[in-house]
Amino acid sequence: MLFAPAAHAAPADDIRINEVVTTGSVDDSIELFNKGAAAVDISGWILKDDDKSSKFTIPSGTVLAPGAARAFDVDAAFGLGSGDQARLYLPDGSTLVDSFGWSSHSSPSWSRCPDGTGAFAKAALTLGAPNDCGSGGGATNPVAWPGGSSATTADGSNVFGQDLSGLYQEGSVLWGAQNSGKLWRLVRDGSGGWRPDTANGWSSGKTLRYPGGTGSPDSEAVTLTGAGAAGGAYVATERNGDASGTSRLSVLRYDVTTGAGSALTATKEWNLTAGLPAVGSNLGFEAITWIPDATLTAAGFKDESTGAAYDPNRYGAHTGGVFFLGVEGTGAVYGYVLADGGAATRVATIAGGVSGVMELQWEPQAARLWLVCDDTCDGRHRTMKIGASGTFALTATYDRPSGMPDLNNEGFALAGADECVSGTKPVYWSDDSNTGGHALRRGTIGC
Repeated sequence: MLFAPAAHAAPADDIRINEVVTTGSVDDSIELFNKGAAAVDISGWILKDDDKSSKFTIPSGTVLAPGAARAFDVDAAFGLGSGDQARLYLPDGSTLVDSFGWSSHSSPSWSRCPDGTGAFAKAALTLGAPNDCGSGGGATNPVAWPGGSSATTADGSNVFGQDLSGLYQEGSVLWGAQNSGKLWRLVRDGSGGWRPDTANGWSSGKTLRYPGGTGSPDSEAVTLTGAGAAGGAYVATERNGDASGTSRLSVLRYDVTTGAGSALTATKEWNLTAGLPAVGSNLGFEAITWIPDATLTAAGFKDESTGAAYDPNRYGAHTGGVFFLGVEGTGAVYGYVLADGGAATRVATIAGGVSGVMELQWEPQAARLWLVCDDTCDGRHRTMKIGASGTFALTATYDRPSGMPDLNNEGFALAGADECVSGTKPVYWSDDSNTGGHALRRGTIGC
């Protein structure tokens, strides 16, 4: 069951045009923001450009909670030009609520800072998330990698080929998601690296299928819950390889503990495409991680769907935590409760502040969320923590280790506290390009 905040009577001017995207990696879009103190039902409200005949009607059932933002892909209704307007009307089509005009394309976004009240300026793309108003302060300035400067290969020669993407370490097992629709179970090779498990059909990775045994999920990232592998592996996917031109932003659950076959069929799919800003079919989910409910409630995490403190009991049977998913095309991160029955509720929207989020990892020992970008961002990593407001805030930006080339690293995994030796522990990266015949590299980080 999906939950929405109750909508109350509120001044129309509580709803503001907050961000406009006219060109770039996503379709022409207009974001609305509720700056008021009450939820507002904006069903039937109308968006237009500078042409009176243009019209995009906001879908029925659309409610904006206080402080919430929602982006609308208007590209199919009208295009936004280099000199144009975004206008918001009540359902009567004649009562103007808000408007914004510009004389050049967004680069990549026209954003209002502060959200809902400030002036518009060109800023980073943050559709559906708080605008990038430079609030990170010194945390936005990159500092040296907080570990060793070197990175060494951690796999055999040409074991995986290209497209090895997301990683997740579970003690003596390293899970790897490959874009070609494969999941790998890796075990230690005895020299600080990893090799494919040769038992139970894992030698060449297992081919992934959607529920029903069809399709070819473009598997970009993998994570486990508090139940470990016994609870299933959760894979983030951005499209079906058999229909590669169409976005399909889904989370798939796989039973990875039984059977010796060469393929895995998903036991559940949560298709989240409809509730997210439109992106190119190869610019969708690239990252996934899971954070326990107990951790979130202890930190005072705020549920954006209610505007109040996160209450896991509200959502019935689920995995005992929240899944956070990163989008390559927008750099945004979204938090979802995925119910056992198949419902999905978005409880967080986070501006990553990077051009693309390629990996997410929750590090429980430091209570921080890692956001990783590839060579698009010079291999930088960001960390975030839950602040006093109950939302994630940037705490640091790190350069990649100085001894590691600017690789196409789409995966990142951290060892647990049990592997700390003399104040450091291992970390691993996966290079989608398999540079020099190697897809895995090993470094260190301070415990």
